[in-house]
Amino acid sequence: MEDYEHQEVEFWRRLEEGEMSRAQMLKRSVAAAAGLTILSSPAIAAAARLRGAVSPPTKGHGFSMKELVAEAKKEGHVNLIALPPDWANYGQMLSTFQKKYGISYTDDNPNGSSAQENQAIVSLKGDPRAPDCVDVNATFAVAGSNTGLYSKYFVSTWGTIPRAMKDGRGFWAGDYWGAISIGVNQGLVSNVPKTFADLLKPEYKNKVALNGSPLTSGSAIAGVFAAAISNGGSLNDVGPGIDYFAKLKSVGNFIPVQSTPQTVQSGQTPISIDWDYLNIAYTAEFPSARWTTNIPADGIYGGYYCQAVNSQPPHPWAARLWQEFIYSDQGQLIWLKGFTHPARFQDLAKRKVIPAALIKALPSPAAYAKVKFASLGQQAKAKALINSEWSAKVG
Repeated sequence: MEDYEHQEVEFWRRLEEGEMSRAQMLKRSVAAAAGLTILSSPAIAAAARLRGAVSPPTKGHGFSMKELVAEAKKEGHVNLIALPPDWANYGQMLSTFQKKYGISYTDDNPNGSSAQENQAIVSLKGDPRAPDCVDVNATFAVAGSNTGLYSKYFVSTWGTIPRAMKDGRGFWAGDYWGAISIGVNQGLVSNVPKTFADLLKPEYKNKVALNGSPLTSGSAIAGVFAAAISNGGSLNDVGPGIDYFAKLKSVGNFIPVQSTPQTVQSGQTPISIDWDYLNIAYTAEFPSARWTTNIPADGIYGGYYCQAVNSQPPHPWAARLWQEFIYSDQGQLIWLKGFTHPARFQDLAKRKVIPAALIKALPSPAAYAKVKFASLGQQAKAKALINSEWSAKVG
């Protein structure tokens, strides 16, 4: 596997270098876009190295990890977007990165959707406030790479990221995954629902919410996938999932309020269909709610989010250092502490670097035994159908 990964990286590196000769005339504009002075020959050289930064820093970028850290520190800042501190333990991720490297960060629109993240790259192109990196659901990652929004970058731990969770060209990679779950406020719901079928019962009137709209939210799209699986649909056909939510709305159980930590705390969303790592975290965050979480046995669906670097990042070095950090052992364990399954989980487990306490904090592996993941093609097909039918059927 390691030989294959090396060959894959080498192929894309050579392809990129082949394009460089046709882009020599753009060297100065590339350097300027990277925020580096065109009057400094070292800066021009640095920009050129970043232009071809497609393989691990220590294997062919033309710069070492030491230089990456040094240049990122010179920039001193990284622009991030849509990273809620209470989502997947991003609060600790951000503070640890800042403390470790002395690099400040901006986290714009922390509760934004994947669609809004990609749009920010488009709307703020050339603006120093533009996001350096995004964290989007796989459907939007594919869309972003296909429309030229992202740069190629292979982190140094690329070979240990499962092949199914990364773009072979280096435009994006999955960072962590979770499964759809049903979170319940036991202070407001006496009988805890455990399946999608349960949620149709009259006792749950005005109580069931999704985390966002499936028109813009990866979390909500995943909820539709899970509902489809539980109602005769499949990864190839999410139609039954859309129909399920239409029915849930018609019986008065599905509410238009989108689930957030604030609505969970206030009791506005007593039942939340959301990622397991978010629902599990609410148990300790809001003890008065006596929040509990179940993986629905009739609709076990898993999904991952993806990291990508802006094609024209205001802070190109810091953007890549952020990527290196979150895919390092330290970063991956921070996500695991937030109840997610980090992308490099199997590698961490194999090398026995995962503290036992973190393993015990997650639901039993048996709960995930039948988890299903949609392919990129299936996700694109599902998104198209949702965009076509959701508004008319559900609103």
